[in-house]
Amino acid sequence: MEKQSTNVRTKKGTGGYSNITVKKETATRFRSYSKRFSKSHSEVLDGMMQYFKENNLDPFGEGTKIVLDSIKKLERQMMKKFDRLIAIIKNMEKTSIRPTYEMVLILYEAYVRDGRKPKPEPVKIQEERMDFLEPRNTVPKTEHDRMLQEFNEYKKRSNEILNNVEKVEPMMGKPYLKINMGIGDYESLKYQLK
Repeated sequence: MEKQSTNVRTKKGTGGYSNITVKKETATRFRSYSKRFSKSHSEVLDGMMQYFKENNLDPFGEGTKIVLDSIKKLERQMMKKFDRLIAIIKNMEKTSIRPTYEMVLILYEAYVRDGRKPKPEPVKIQEERMDFLEPRNTVPKTEHDRMLQEFNEYKKRSNEILNNVEKVEPMMGKPYLKINMGIGDYESLKYQLK
């Protein structure tokens, strides 16, 4: 039974306390349970009642059965979804992954049966070139003589041009070089160098 004292004020709340008679074992269990939350016995009991009320739970029957039934129903739904996912993955394996693997395996087996092995590419070593000593790079003597004669003529012509160069130092500006050459000689040289 309850006894109520209305004049007593508490530190945590504004209301008074009331005594409830419970069995000793129940009180001991409740005290040890409420110690886990570091709250007063009243706050723990209020929290428990609020939880039962918000979730429509009946501690003696139907409420807990409904919760357990909804958990089992949710579990069944999740298992159906997992089964669907597994079926999709198995289908992918049959239709795309497995055939590709088998084709590669068949190609590999055929390659091994043929006994073909990839040919290693030869290693190229940088060697010092001595092309001028090899007989295939030589020219006939007549052509060599002709090239030598052309070179001598070119050298002679270059020396003639250099001998006709004179340095001009104007009163204003930088000094420059002047080639004493006729226009006909200039055009002939230009034509030869093309």
